Amino acid sequence: MASQPPGLRDAIYSALSESQLAFLLCDWRFRARETQLAPPGGWRCWLFLGGRGAGKTRAGAEWVAEGVRAGRMRRVALVGASLDDVRKVMIEGPSGLKSAAREARYEPANRRMTWPGGAVATVFSADEPDSIRGHQFDAVWADEFCKWPDPQGALDMLRMALRLGSDPRLCVTTTPRNIAALRTLMEAADTAVTRSTTRDNGMNLAPKFVDELEGRYGGTRLGRQELDGDLIEDNEAALWKREWIESGRVAATPPMKRVIIGVDPPAGRTGAACGIVAAGRGQDGAFYVLGDCSVQGLTSAQWAERVAGAFETHQADRIVAEANQGGDMVREVIGHRLENAPITLVHATRDKYTRAMPAASLYERGRVHHVGAFPKLEDQLCGFDGTGPSPDRLDALVWALAHLSPLAREPKVRTL
Repeated sequence: MASQPPGLRDAIYSALSESQLAFLLCDWRFRARETQLAPPGGWRCWLFLGGRGAGKTRAGAEWVAEGVRAGRMRRVALVGASLDDVRKVMIEGPSGLKSAAREARYEPANRRMTWPGGAVATVFSADEPDSIRGHQFDAVWADEFCKWPDPQGALDMLRMALRLGSDPRLCVTTTPRNIAALRTLMEAADTAVTRSTTRDNGMNLAPKFVDELEGRYGGTRLGRQELDGDLIEDNEAALWKREWIESGRVAATPPMKRVIIGVDPPAGRTGAACGIVAAGRGQDGAFYVLGDCSVQGLTSAQWAERVAGAFETHQADRIVAEANQGGDMVREVIGHRLENAPITLVHATRDKYTRAMPAASLYERGRVHHVGAFPKLEDQLCGFDGTGPSPDRLDALVWALAHLSPLAREPKVRTL
């Protein structure tokens, strides 16, 4: 019914009795978003990754309540980072099991919930994994897995105890963090993964809550992890580290002495991106990344228009473009749109990794600040280890920084 067009849905509602409407309002499958419902298939573990307030707790609680009512779950484990977390969030919280299973009785002294039909859900703390030994279950709900002190150790104990019934299953609800236990769980063949963002559940949150947090943290590593539910992985071999970027992030652009638009043209490569990054040197002597205007799949006239827009928006002093592939073409394309703009063409004489090292060194020393957040650029920086596809955004940034600071210049860079 929820999937029907608004007009038909309204007609159906108007034909229902008050008791039928009340039933719908209490029916979880009618009100839940698709990501909050257990996926189909023969999975062993349902991993629900979500941002803060994305509805993870309600999804886990309703999964248990529904399983007990259907007779699939008789012995359940409720596991949180601590006993206090299980009680205050998983059971007694606004979205907890007491709200989803009103017929059940919570017995704090016995650390369990009981149902009239005889089903029992026992409370455990992940910081005491040995307390799980000796127990056995047909279902486990594990909440905020990435917050557990020893997630892999506790998960191992739970898997060994998940041995009752014909189809024992595990539900893990958590905001992701880049930890080995979560990566291993995600990669397991018997794990089904669903995702939800904070904004997806905005109608059930306080007014302006989502807008305020996205305005403050949107695009940053913290925001992508805590609001979007993204797993932000680090490449240990990468030239850049996320902590360098996060520690130097600023909210506003200070007075600038000089601004450069770095360009890494696609140079005829089909579907390739054109890296366009604005960077400047402030009056305080530090370097600032002001914008990432990179685009993909455009004609030469279209990406030249994009370069011109960045030049004008950031009131830049110069455009620096790589010209290893078709230097005259690059000058002609950009010059056609910006007839009087100063353009410097550069030819790289070393590989991208070597060329990027001086710029990465500036970040490591805290000399570079991002004004706001540029997720795609930052992912490329923190994933670049000298292998893989051409890092167009990174290249554009490196050229801009190289012309703002002698310390960021590659030896033997030839300028035309």
